[in-house]
Amino acid sequence: MEWSGRGHVLAVRPHGETSAIVELLTENQGRHAGLVRGGRSRRMRPVLQPGNTVTADWRARLADHLGTFTIEADVSRAGLVMDDGLSLAGLNSACAIACQCLPERERHAPVYRAMEVFLDALDDIDVWPELYIRWEFGLLRDLGYGIDLEKCAATGEVDDLTHVSPRTGRAVSREAAEPYLDKLLALPQFLRDPDAGFEPGDIAAGLALTGFFLQRRVLWPIDRDLPETRVRLVKALTDAGRI
Repeated sequence: MEWSGRGHVLAVRPHGETSAIVELLTENQGRHAGLVRGGRSRRMRPVLQPGNTVTADWRARLADHLGTFTIEADVSRAGLVMDDGLSLAGLNSACAIACQCLPERERHAPVYRAMEVFLDALDDIDVWPELYIRWEFGLLRDLGYGIDLEKCAATGEVDDLTHVSPRTGRAVSREAAEPYLDKLLALPQFLRDPDAGFEPGDIAAGLALTGFFLQRRVLWPIDRDLPETRVRLVKALTDAGRI
């Protein structure tokens, strides 16, 4: 069994004295792990960093075996964010969410492509928090837990949707939400309209919205919680006055 393709490095774990087990997010093979012989060498350490994109050849005798990767560098990003605490927090959170939420070896091409857009924007703090939220929003949709923003769950209205029901994951209009504001999740308008301007608190609301449904619908059923890196991302953006 074998395949070749590009992948974003999600995680690297030491294996033995010189090798490493590497998890990649690929377009056609999904989240896929493999053994890299010599993965802890001086030559390979800079390549096998979360956030980098690599070209990989995977081989195994049987399809359900761990298999081995032969990996070459493609796009190196890790070094660009190491000195930027905010960008590093965003990178670490995205990689951890992908590792915990995506089933192994299940194709999720839109998630792969959206992650590449997010990774390429990590040097622009004015851009990547929005892209990060859109990436989590799309991940929920691709896993079958999409938030329905088409019309109000209570009235059927398609305009002035301002909140989301935590129970149903459906949008609620401003008028219908009024009596239940303490029970609903705020809906930032940029998730409905790419051309919508930003309001104060939109990033915080977006992170709260996607985080809630990732936790309740994806992670809790498999006895997991939001990774600590996701919690640290929210704190880092808060401390920096970015949400």
